[in-house]
Amino acid sequence: MTKMNIALIWGVLWVNSTSALLPARFAPFEAWKAAVVSGDEAALAKLYSSNPEAIAQAGNERIALKDEWLFWAQLKSGSITEFHPRVLEITTLKDNTQLLLRVSAKSGGSPIVLSMRQAWVQQADGWKMVASRRSAGFSDEQTRRLPQPPAPNVNLYPDPRAAQAELQAALAKSAKEKKRVIVVFGGNWCYDCHVLDATFHSKEFAPLVDANYVVVHINIGDDGKDNNDLAARLGVALDKGVPSLGVLDPDGKVVYAQKAGEFESTVKIGPEDVRAFLEKWRRKS
Repeated sequence: MTKMNIALIWGVLWVNSTSALLPARFAPFEAWKAAVVSGDEAALAKLYSSNPEAIAQAGNERIALKDEWLFWAQLKSGSITEFHPRVLEITTLKDNTQLLLRVSAKSGGSPIVLSMRQAWVQQADGWKMVASRRSAGFSDEQTRRLPQPPAPNVNLYPDPRAAQAELQAALAKSAKEKKRVIVVFGGNWCYDCHVLDATFHSKEFAPLVDANYVVVHINIGDDGKDNNDLAARLGVALDKGVPSLGVLDPDGKVVYAQKAGEFESTVKIGPEDVRAFLEKWRRKS
């Protein structure tokens, strides 16, 4: 997945910092999801800030709040089924919480997808959404042969500042367990990163991964500029997108580094590619 820009939008700051161990569930989002599933426009309207009035954007266009409510409320009466929003990332700063969502559904039996950001603020009468930004509409979702996470781990990538400590801990563990280290550069905003992690933890691959590797995730930040120096030092290319992987011996020696975005798109790779990678670079006894 190519990196996503986080910017100052309509005066609302999508923060570029990650708090520690954020909850996978955020109650106001669950209320929003329930209102969409039930097609309850009135319930949706109550979740958006009225003072100041929430800002809604579809694609590159600002739209009326009522149009935003209708877009979601009318899904139930339309042809869209199997509504399944996944939270990829939660960031927080005091009473301001932002979510990055990947919304999957089906239309006429075909998979479709939409991306969305929501900004929530704690107000006197509870949490209210003060800004939303989504794709202009649903688009066809490409088929994946790798397992997709039912609920992505929003803490998969720790704070970018923890990279060196995380890597050193992984190397120490690998030395003790006589394994190699897989370094995965990416971010919680990267859906392909979550898919690869789900693959590594799947029934098919977990035994191979656990027996041979220690996996460490290095966060490149929301703007893709963090830990570029570490990637360069390991010879891992980030300009083709992430996830981008390196394999290290316990002493830190680089055994392999991806250069051409080999795992950047989990649509383009399958189980055979992951297995070949894991089998090729494991330590031979």
